[in-house]
Amino acid sequence: MTDAASATVRAYDLDAAAYAANAPAVPESVRAAVRGLVEELGAGARVLEVGSGGGRDAALLEEHGLRVRRTDVTPAFVQLLRAQGHEADVLDPLTDDLSSDEGPYDAVWANACLLHVARPDLPAVLTRLAALTRRGGLLRVAVKEGDGEGWSTHGSIRGPRHFTYWRPDALREVLVGAGWVDVSIVRVPGKGSEQWLEVVAVHG
Repeated sequence: MTDAASATVRAYDLDAAAYAANAPAVPESVRAAVRGLVEELGAGARVLEVGSGGGRDAALLEEHGLRVRRTDVTPAFVQLLRAQGHEADVLDPLTDDLSSDEGPYDAVWANACLLHVARPDLPAVLTRLAALTRRGGLLRVAVKEGDGEGWSTHGSIRGPRHFTYWRPDALREVLVGAGWVDVSIVRVPGKGSEQWLEVVAVHG
């Protein structure tokens, strides 16, 4: 793990409870993505969630009949999820084994977490996630649009977190190179002038 990634994990670790307690309402774009997964995969499909955080998205996925494996690189988030009664694992998608005894997953859900992955490492992460997903399975990712990278201190996390920003063409190139096809990238407004890139792709 890079120094920037370690510092980001420490920032989340210190304020995980506050982050979870202050999670914003689920945006309509996220609800639509969940409905899309269910329509495409059917109830009972198995979803690997990378970056479960406080558990907001996993709860929504399960409400729609999907089976979710919760994972996060931040130990405090995993402790929170376990305190809620969920199984959860501390796992780094760049280095750890996220495979399942049940075989490949039907989908991977990585909402607003891979934006903390260093640019040179994202191809490896996306390739590893493709290897865990069945052919025809889906990937859902959201990152912030922009150029370069930087540190930010905002919201309920008091420590600085490191972000990598992406443009659609560069992100599409990395996804296709990692084995994902039928890549859809949609811009969604965030706070202020912030723009998110919401991705849905298929394991080819």
